Amino acid sequence: MTMLTHLNCGEIKKHAVINALINHDEERDEAVKNYTRLACILLNVPICFVSVLDDEKQHIRSAQNTSITETSLSDAFCVHTVNAGKMLICSDTLQDINFKDYRLVKHAPHIRFYGGCPLRTREGVIIGTLCILSTQPHTLTDEQVDIFEKMAELVSGFIASWHTIGYVDIVTLLPNRQRLLKDIASLNDAPFKLTIIDCIDMPFAYEMARSLGMTVVEDLLRDMAVQVQSVLNLPGLLYAVATGRFAFLITAGENITLENISVKLQGIQARMNPQIPLDLNIHIGDSGPCTKILMPGEILRRAISALHEGIRQGNRFMTYDVEVDRQKKNDFNLLTDLKTALQEEQGLYLVYQPKVSLVTGQVTGVEALLRWRHPKMGEILPGLLIPLVEKTGLMRELTDWVIDMSIKQQRLWCDKGLTLPISINLSASDFSRPDFADILAQKMRNARLDPAMLGVECLETEKMLESESALHGLEMLKLRGFKISLDDFGSGHSNINYLRQIPMDIIKLDRSIILNISTDKGSLIIVRNVIKLLKQLDYEVLAEGVEDDLTVDILRSLGCDEVQGYVYSKPLVPDAFESWYYAERQRI
Repeated sequence: MTMLTHLNCGEIKKHAVINALINHDEERDEAVKNYTRLACILLNVPICFVSVLDDEKQHIRSAQNTSITETSLSDAFCVHTVNAGKMLICSDTLQDINFKDYRLVKHAPHIRFYGGCPLRTREGVIIGTLCILSTQPHTLTDEQVDIFEKMAELVSGFIASWHTIGYVDIVTLLPNRQRLLKDIASLNDAPFKLTIIDCIDMPFAYEMARSLGMTVVEDLLRDMAVQVQSVLNLPGLLYAVATGRFAFLITAGENITLENISVKLQGIQARMNPQIPLDLNIHIGDSGPCTKILMPGEILRRAISALHEGIRQGNRFMTYDVEVDRQKKNDFNLLTDLKTALQEEQGLYLVYQPKVSLVTGQVTGVEALLRWRHPKMGEILPGLLIPLVEKTGLMRELTDWVIDMSIKQQRLWCDKGLTLPISINLSASDFSRPDFADILAQKMRNARLDPAMLGVECLETEKMLESESALHGLEMLKLRGFKISLDDFGSGHSNINYLRQIPMDIIKLDRSIILNISTDKGSLIIVRNVIKLLKQLDYEVLAEGVEDDLTVDILRSLGCDEVQGYVYSKPLVPDAFESWYYAERQRI
């Protein structure tokens, strides 16, 4: 395959502009018509148009006084102008060796006068002509010849600006997203699909730009466009809709499937330079069948939705799914509703799950857990809410709300004589906040509470280790007297090396590690040794998610300090927790 980085840049731009001009654009053609109308008046000729020549035909745009929209190259007078590379005037075609045998000269409409002036890009590459015709022999004055040349320059300038500013991607020189949306709007009523191809992982592209410079990345993108075009051999245009993303339209009757596209593109490479090829990581999404009933922007959104869902699921190609899309919309609508809930303090509340000592049987504290009663959707599970919120600025607002409500509740309980530590869950981004420890300590002082009464449970352990500011924030919290817990130990990628890197007081064993200790010997051995190690390192050990008395007895025998789970109580709203707490005290 030919590398775009090896092609003549002028030829690339020539073909890009020609392809764009051949495509219908009502606004552009109407604007250019003003020039062709003025040319007819100033040059005293009846016919004027813009001629665009590709490898097969002459395409006629913005014509005055002719209904012809295209001709074969054999009938195109402008071939001679393009080949000559300069203005060509023929006062009488019947007397000219180049034109006298043309069909349009010998037969109706009997063209007897021809004038053609090249239209050029800013780099001087010819992309068409400004053409004037008459059915009578005609002579231009020197002044009119000069006007004709100036008119061609004006048309060239307009086309260059239209193409560069409005509808071309400046790196690949392909028609851009705006061009795509305009072309979708001009389609007929037949069904069609929009397909998007994602070729490169953007974080990798950013790293490449950082290390090698933008020129290398742009060369890669240009070659990428050429390779995709060459492999697919599309019947229509290929559009550049974002960095490393290309799109094309599949109209009714074209037997092109996503699977076929994926197979064709499998193993495709582009080059950063002649020596270094790069394997392209291709993902494809399409909009599903569409008609003009849908707005162009919605059609593009559907294709992007399918593409991103395919990437999320690890699929090479995917078609738009209404139900999946509806769920995504609902998810993001939830974020808007959550913002309202935070502002108006409606629907959000905390529940509290007790922690129980395996030595004394007494309640040693509670964990505050967020709940949200949505006005239309009912209870929203934290497992759905938190993953949506944690990537937005709302996460900080939500965390602050949990902190403030937990401290407020603790103050209320203390005033009633119910003095128990409350623990809250925080992420690496919370600990990284400037002066977070000081702010939290001040809130506790304002509520006349000791910092030791508020426990901090660390989520996202790996992120904590990657962030110096987060680790520093934890150190500051510990220095101010807050109790630090490591949450979910034993799940996912938990690593024993974490234990000496994060300043902790309590290790919480995840439900997954203690779930089968009553029935599985291997699980029992693992938990026994984990607890033994943690106790030797002077940590308190709490097992969460405990659901039966047998597991409680085993954990007690293994030296576990505390448990938390449904075996004692589910998470409770404050009034229900108070009732449970006092009943439990009487039982003990």
